[in-house]
This record gives sequence, C-alpha cells and structure tokens, in this order.
Amino acid sequence: MGNLFGRKRRSRVTEQDRAVLQQRDKLRQYQKRLSLGLERERALARQLLRDGKKEKAMLLLKKKRYQEQLLDKTENQISNLERMVQDIEFTQIEMKVIEGLKIGNECLNKMHQVMSIEEVERIIGETQDAVEYQRQIDELLAGSLTEEDEDAILEELNAITQEQLELPEVPLEPLPEKIPEVSPIKNRPKPELVAAS
Repeated sequence: MGNLFGRKRRSRVTEQDRAVLQQRDKLRQYQKRLSLGLERERALARQLLRDGKKEKAMLLLKKKRYQEQLLDKTENQISNLERMVQDIEFTQIEMKVIEGLKIGNECLNKMHQVMSIEEVERIIGETQDAVEYQRQIDELLAGSLTEEDEDAILEELNAITQEQLELPEVPLEPLPEKIPEVSPIKNRPKPELVAAS
C-alpha cells in the first residue's frame, strides 16, 4: 500500500533537515546519559560520605558539577539546533517568495513588451484625434441653419409664447346680483326628537 498507483511520495524532510535532526537526537541521548550519570554520582558521593571518605566524595561532586555544566551546554546546543531548523524553514519560505516575485516580474516584463509606452501614446493620440473629429462634425451640424431658418424658429417660438399668454374670453351675460341662499342645515333632526331619545 506504500506506493499507491506506482508513485513515490516525496518526503518533505530534506537532507539538511535530516542531518540537523540527527545531531539534535545525538545531543538528547548524550544529555540523558549525563543525567543518569549525575544521579549515580550523587548516590555514590552519599555512600562515600557515610563511609568517611570525604575527599573522594568531594572529588566526585566536582566531577558532578562539571558534568552539570556540560548538561547546560548541551541544552544550549539543542536550542541552537532547533533555532537553526526554524531558520532553514524560514529561508525556504523566503526562497519561495523570491521565486514568486521573479515569476511575477517576468510576467510584467512580457506585458510591457506587448503594451509599450509608444503604443499607449499612439492609442491616446488616436483617441484625441477621434474626439476632435467628432467635435468638428458637431459644429458643422449645429451651424448648418441659415438665417431664414433662424428667423422661422424665432417666429414659431413667439407664436407658442403668445398662445400661452392669451387670456380666456370674458362672458357677455351679466352676472346675477344676488345668489339664492341655501340653508346649511339640511335633514337635521328637530331638537325635541333629540331630547326625547
């Protein structure tokens, strides 16, 4: 099942990563051996003190102290290796970004070759010429009316204006002098009926 469809899976761990990880693993093993040795030496120093061999116990504790310093150095080296792995990963990301920028730059250069500054200037010039030509056509069409046409237009405008200003005719019949009075109260119930209900 390892090779599905005959393809090999490409490992994401590079040779550099593998080498760094091996070094880290070796340092961790060394660190584990030192820690176990420190416990044994402490137990041995206690035994020597019980047996009255103070000088040998002191010498053993000095050795233990030296090994503790080695243990601290080993921890620093492991931290440095892990930092190095992170730096390598970040550098690989940076390389991908640079590669992407390179491809983008090549695309822009190809686009610039297709559309050069001279080509853009030519298109803008042609557009300005077309606008100027259309403006000239508009002027010719607007100025094609003769003086007679202008006079006829003014007469028609005056006639329309007069039609709007004409007042309605005044009626010839005289107006009535008195308007018959209409009672505002119609079909109102009588007061005695309202009181009875």
